[in-house]
Amino acid sequence: MQARSALFDLYGDHLRARGGRAPIAALVRLLAPLEIAAPAVRTAVSRMVRQGWLHPLRLASGPGYLLTPKAVRRLDDAAVRIYRTNRPAWDGHFDLIILRLPVHRRDRQRLADTLTYLGYGALDEQTWVAPRPGEDVDRLITEAGVSYERFSSTHSGGTAGASSLVRRAWDLGEIGRAYERFVTDLTPVVSGVTSRSDDLEAYAARFQLVHSWRQFLFRDPQLPPSLLPDGWPGTSAATFFDRHASRLRPAADRYVEHCLAQSGRGPA
Repeated sequence: MQARSALFDLYGDHLRARGGRAPIAALVRLLAPLEIAAPAVRTAVSRMVRQGWLHPLRLASGPGYLLTPKAVRRLDDAAVRIYRTNRPAWDGHFDLIILRLPVHRRDRQRLADTLTYLGYGALDEQTWVAPRPGEDVDRLITEAGVSYERFSSTHSGGTAGASSLVRRAWDLGEIGRAYERFVTDLTPVVSGVTSRSDDLEAYAARFQLVHSWRQFLFRDPQLPPSLLPDGWPGTSAATFFDRHASRLRPAADRYVEHCLAQSGRGPA
């Protein structure tokens, strides 16, 4: 688990609801159970400040870091997708984007990663499709300095044609296998936490659960059921995640509150 990725998880799952701020001492303490050392935390925080995700501030207990508006938007959107709330029924339309690609490969890859995160799949290097418009997609493509055209479209072949298009844009077989591996890998992690476990154990197990689940933000566009294969493994995986994330939440919250209280968190 990389420190920067873990910090996004920590802020998104715990600190966003607690004012989006924390002392650096608390960040170090909260990532220690994940075997992330203090120097790695501090390096990742500095990088996130440079990238505009965190803003340094002075707290009563010492230096701390606050989520920027950009980070709040990203984390709030991620939370909707992680917990799969407020998803409207599919209206049969695809969001289609045709790009004029950047010259440099690194810029092209960065743009591709952004579109993938927003739920788009590639029909080819220039043409991207999603079952619903991505949040802030126009702003993000514009910020990348890329010219593009964008359309709302339906498939003339109906559901069969739409399903064929989906199979071109995403490898559903691999995504389904990833969901199966998620359940297999995380079952021993969460089942080892019982009513006799302490809060730290519950926090660490839940953190691993959420961190692993969050990876699907970069893989699964959360297609409407009508476009998914029968017996889609993502459905049972989501039930598994919801059950254990809810079960472990109270103890994990107590551990977070304990670490924040130890470190101090109020403004100066």
